[in-house]
Amino acid sequence: MDYAFDIAIKNRKLLSAFIENHTLKELNKVPDGFNNSIIWNIAHTIVTQQILVYRLSELPMSLSNEMVTAFKKGTKTEKDLSQAEVDIIKSLLFSTIEKTKEDYNNDIFKTFTEYTVSTKSILSNVEEAIAFNNFHEGIHFGYILALRKSL
Repeated sequence: MDYAFDIAIKNRKLLSAFIENHTLKELNKVPDGFNNSIIWNIAHTIVTQQILVYRLSELPMSLSNEMVTAFKKGTKTEKDLSQAEVDIIKSLLFSTIEKTKEDYNNDIFKTFTEYTVSTKSILSNVEEAIAFNNFHEGIHFGYILALRKSL
């Protein structure tokens, strides 16, 4: 699992770099032909990780209900985010993964509700959820690269 957490941190560093290297206007822009912005994609990865790992393990997530509602699967960019909201998202990139690693090492994941993801893979335990989440974040990294070219 150390390798999976290492990949997760590296993914999050790449996502953080988009926040650091783009203006608030660029982060919020939804280019023609796209449904979401760079910052929506970043927030979506945080929400998805928490749902896959914590909600499916019947444990409390580290996010507000409002954030989950705004960025869960099936949503799209509804409004521009403020700099304060972007700053919160940036901090959650790392705090959520660090907490997951700590919780995993403390063996708190005792139950897991089996879940079929959009690729038709079945997640049966938290280890599979963590592994799939890294794949999911890679997909959104690709979307962000395409969005960046369209700015």
